[in-house]
Amino acid sequence: MNNQKQKISTEPYKGVRDFFPEDMFVQNYIFDKMKDTVKKFGYVEYGASVLESADLYRAKSGEEIVNEQTYNFIDRGGREVAMRPEMTPTLARMIAARRRELPTPIRWFSIPNLFRYENPQRGRLREHWQLNVDIFGVKGIEAETEVISVAHELMKAFGFKDNDFEVRINSRKITDYIIRDEFALNEEDGHKIVKLLDRKAKLPKEAFEEEVKNILGDKAQAFFTILNSKNFEEFVTAIPSVVDFCDCKGEVPEDKKEMVKAIAEIRELMASLEALGIGNVVFDQTIMRGFDYYTGIVFEIFDNNPANKRAVFGGGRYDDLLALFGNDKVPAVGFGTGDVIIRDLMETYGTLPKYTNETKLYICLAEESAMGFAQETAQDLREDGINVAIDYSGKKIGDQIKAADKMGIPYIVVIGGEEVKTGQLKVKNIVTGDEQTVADTELAKLLK
Repeated sequence: MNNQKQKISTEPYKGVRDFFPEDMFVQNYIFDKMKDTVKKFGYVEYGASVLESADLYRAKSGEEIVNEQTYNFIDRGGREVAMRPEMTPTLARMIAARRRELPTPIRWFSIPNLFRYENPQRGRLREHWQLNVDIFGVKGIEAETEVISVAHELMKAFGFKDNDFEVRINSRKITDYIIRDEFALNEEDGHKIVKLLDRKAKLPKEAFEEEVKNILGDKAQAFFTILNSKNFEEFVTAIPSVVDFCDCKGEVPEDKKEMVKAIAEIRELMASLEALGIGNVVFDQTIMRGFDYYTGIVFEIFDNNPANKRAVFGGGRYDDLLALFGNDKVPAVGFGTGDVIIRDLMETYGTLPKYTNETKLYICLAEESAMGFAQETAQDLREDGINVAIDYSGKKIGDQIKAADKMGIPYIVVIGGEEVKTGQLKVKNIVTGDEQTVADTELAKLLK
């Protein structure tokens, strides 16, 4: 019988990360930039548990999310529970619960950790943190303008320039009209086309075109003409049934009004963003955003660097989501961006912050009898807002100094019997090698 214990791996679970101090420093930097930026626009922070009813995602995000991507389990009460794969359904639940109490517009943000059971790859893991920014209660294009402005400002806060990325926009209303009215597809085939468009960037061109032909048959070429339009105005002219009504002249037939309005919204959004100095906006008819709850304009911030070539931010309008809780419809627009892709971008562009230890002073003990004095000195400094660590290891002074240097702590003080007796402390800057002797009562002033 083999009694040898199995060795436990030191590696983290597949698709998640350990955050050592250097990693946590970058993570907090990312979070701080996110919070500082969105607060400039008047957004306030909220939070919720990572555990939710699986039915919430089944109803709000689609069956695919629950069946293929969630971590879910049956609890002891027989309830199906999921670890949240996204935050928007939780947000909608919270808003719906206090709909009558909350003054609008509601501007909320959060940075929750999310879990998805998928194949880990660059920019996408099984656990990540995601900034969610949402505004409720604004019907007009002002909501999209503001939310995209927040996303654009955040990219600038992380050090990216306008030519580093694009703001790509589309409208689900326009896509729905093309599928339903222009090509007369039934609900099943229409859903297939939407999912196909959402995967377009991940498929070889030939494979994508073949799947489109399988669904549209002899209408496929007309679909490709619309899809391959080089800009928004060329796109509009490629839709014969509405092009004559998009100049706002003449009476628009009832069945065309929603489409004409959606086209006008895109034009208005692009103009309002340009007026704010956001000029890197392009119309992209392939932007879908996979979730079923989007009802209007959708958008992505897309990195132009070949090392990434993927969406960094994604969001859009979802006016119907609260109605699924039995509430009245409440207009809503929001976006999300993950910490993993932001860190990847910062590495690509060389904008990652350099790690610094926030501990300012390291006290090395020359002898055990000096410990009480060292602790009192450290406590006085902490009360003055200075971060201090004491070495209790009993190692040689040289080894203690090496430890401080390796930890990135800039200042050291060696305390022994002589320092206790005189109160005079020799402070050394490890980086420059400079030394200065001060009274223990003047130490805080020197370090500040």
